Amino acid sequence: METSFLQGNGIEALPQFLTSLAIGLLIGLERERTPSAKAGLRTFALVALFGTLSALLSTKLDSPWLLIAGLLAVAGMIIAAYINKPVEPLRQAQDRENDPGTTTVIALLLCYGLGAMIWYGLATLAVMLAIGITALLYFKPELRGISQRLTRRDLVAVLQFSVLTFIVLPILPNQDYGPYNAFNPHQAWLMVVLISGISLAGYTALHLVGTRYGAPLLGFFGGFVSSTATTLIYAKHSKSNQAMSYLAASVIVIASMVVLLRLLVVSAAVAYGTLPGLFPMLAGGLLSGLIVALYNWRKMTSTDELYIPETTNPAELHTAIGFGLLYVAVLLGSAWMKDIAGSQGLYAVALVSGLTDVDAITLSSLRLFNLGQLSEQQTVTAITIAFLSNLAFKFGMVVFIGGWSLARHVATGFCAIALGVLVGLFAL
Repeated sequence: METSFLQGNGIEALPQFLTSLAIGLLIGLERERTPSAKAGLRTFALVALFGTLSALLSTKLDSPWLLIAGLLAVAGMIIAAYINKPVEPLRQAQDRENDPGTTTVIALLLCYGLGAMIWYGLATLAVMLAIGITALLYFKPELRGISQRLTRRDLVAVLQFSVLTFIVLPILPNQDYGPYNAFNPHQAWLMVVLISGISLAGYTALHLVGTRYGAPLLGFFGGFVSSTATTLIYAKHSKSNQAMSYLAASVIVIASMVVLLRLLVVSAAVAYGTLPGLFPMLAGGLLSGLIVALYNWRKMTSTDELYIPETTNPAELHTAIGFGLLYVAVLLGSAWMKDIAGSQGLYAVALVSGLTDVDAITLSSLRLFNLGQLSEQQTVTAITIAFLSNLAFKFGMVVFIGGWSLARHVATGFCAIALGVLVGLFAL
């Protein structure tokens, strides 16, 4: 493209400049809405064009310093605009809240860089980045609200997950050990990171959303964190307040349905080849459970009180280590039982381990499937048994903690989910 430009009259470069103009106008349109910003629609459009022009001249003159000089010129211009035109004293506090200058300076420099990227053949990436930058600038109030609602505990959770992912995971050896070559430290910890990440996302969303959007979202995010903890807390509150039986049943059923969605995400990430077999089972349970959940939701009253389940931080180190040890134990136990007792041995492990934790046996089965030690049918059946075992365990909690009044409402939803799962399994 640069060679043809040097040989022609330059008109073939017009699409690049038009793309730069569009990018500048897009970002500048958002900045124009900020009264305290010293750069708006026209300035951003001109800076994007200047970035493309500087890249063009830099290529033609074979001088990369020209591109750098243009960047410095833009930076100096906008910084000087803020220094030479201080805000009025009466509006100073308000303007500082809106835009102290740093955001506009960085946005303008990025706009210049995007204009240069377009000339160097990175137009698609530049447009994608421009849209992302504009969204980031536009949703400032929402992002500030999220950061203010995050507690110290939430920030610690994010930091601990970062340690698990970017410090612990890279140093573990990626090599198979132990019986049946089933234990791989890197793969095992990767499963810990995967489950911790999914749980942490639900944990953060649960505390950010809270009870503002009612039972559906509360049950949805509660299921991603821990359907067992969600079942426990709502069974307790239903016991003390019989009027909220329908609400508690809705949250519990939705949380248990989300486990199926969680299993779908995990299976897609770990063993994509199992999805054709897993999807009918998971979809059957989701659809049948959704019908009952909607029925329970319609029976709720507007005066029902919502409670946020008390869940532990899923990224805490002792929680991660505990799950990692459980995963390795179930993995080795599944491989051993499969070897000495065939499929029946594997299903026995799934039945027992699934009582309190579906993730460990699910990940273990998927790992053995990847190693070629389990067929797709055996993998799907083991996961199904573990899920139904966990469903039965939670129903037992509802009976003993929440009483029969709540159990009758939950039983309909649990039976519908179990029936849908079994129909999907036998269809396979």
